[in-house]
Amino acid sequence: MSIKTNKSFTKRLKVTKNGKIIARRPGQNHFNAKEGSRTSGLKHRSQAIQMKNKARGRFLANSF
Repeated sequence: MSIKTNKSFTKRLKVTKNGKIIARRPGQNHFNAKEGSRTSGLKHRSQAIQMKNKARGRFLANSF
């Protein structure tokens, strides 16, 4: 019996050609008017996620 893939989390990730996992930074949907330009600029960048192979199998089962 295998574990089901977490589809909601899988949809938020992108796997690059070289196998890196890219995701949007959290906390940028609302309440951003009070933040400075540097903070909001940093939030708009994507970030690479480090995952162990066990987690990759769970969250990205169909991507590889």
